[in-house]
Amino acid sequence: LFYVCVLPSSSEGFGIAEKIVLLTFISAVILMAILGNLLVMVAVCRDRQLRKIKTNYFIVSLAFADLLVSVLVMPFGAIELVQDNWIYGEMFCLVRTSLDVLLTTASILHLCCISLDRYYAICCQPLVYRNKMTPLRIAVMLGGCWVIPTFISFLPIMQGWNSIGIIDLIQQRQFNKASNSTYCIFMVNKPYAITCSVVAFYIPFFLMVLAYYRIYVTAREHARQIQVLQRAGAPTDGRQHPPDQHSTHRMKTETKAAKTLCIIMGCFCLCWAPFFVTNIVDPFINYTVPGKLWTAFLWLGYINSGLNPFLYAFLNKSFRRAFLIILCCDDERYRRPSILGQTVPCSTTTINGSTHVLR
Repeated sequence: LFYVCVLPSSSEGFGIAEKIVLLTFISAVILMAILGNLLVMVAVCRDRQLRKIKTNYFIVSLAFADLLVSVLVMPFGAIELVQDNWIYGEMFCLVRTSLDVLLTTASILHLCCISLDRYYAICCQPLVYRNKMTPLRIAVMLGGCWVIPTFISFLPIMQGWNSIGIIDLIQQRQFNKASNSTYCIFMVNKPYAITCSVVAFYIPFFLMVLAYYRIYVTAREHARQIQVLQRAGAPTDGRQHPPDQHSTHRMKTETKAAKTLCIIMGCFCLCWAPFFVTNIVDPFINYTVPGKLWTAFLWLGYINSGLNPFLYAFLNKSFRRAFLIILCCDDERYRRPSILGQTVPCSTTTINGSTHVLR
């Protein structure tokens, strides 16, 4: 997103050994992103319980955006990085750049929607959550995650709004006469850098931090209330007061899911924050940020596209079970136990469309 590819300088080139190491690393990142995000999408499509959870619609759409990044954006960036030359023409350079901006912005908007979904699920009453997160509203939010980035990607880039005032500098960096090489250069002027960075990163980041802070406060207050009941000698097993157990079980389930998504958001910000900070600073220091530093920040952001599936696998029990079923060819050992086969007295409750067994 808003990247400048390797600057045309002979000192920026890589040796044979460096290219082999770099190509191996980049190939591993691309392969990890493709297989991981495909696994997430297949898991939700095949698992009926995962499809019942509204948050997973955003997760599938996020995985699709990351998959497109790994298929349509990263391979061409890798080829240019290794060959130190752009061979696909100026028009395709603009298309690839627009896709980069579009898909990366879509990713962070999806994470913003996920945080809002978790906020309503945990901090509000179940009835409020059902009224807020209707199928129509979810569809509108998903549509916004894909439509809004279009107005800061294809529209301004194809119209050349990002290059107003710096066209001469861009043309100087597109060609290297010494090596007779061409580069896919994407540079932004000050208004475009500030506007798009604020819309694509800083505003959604602020909303996510606010939402997860409220979730943390709510969970902490609920834990304090449980401790007060325990100290007062009130029953906490739920046998005499089923509503209390239902509320406690719901809060624990939703809070754990929120922590997982908070870690995912944190990884995203850690990967992309260096780039967005540099993206705003660079126009104000006469575009003196080294090309290798731009490339490092760019690929640090790309790595995030392959991290989310692994975070799901290790931090979310439902996704982990679904992954194991797919990878182990529907092994019965990893399927959910049947409620009818329980030998321990139990009851069932539905939380946000997901059925849970209470023993």
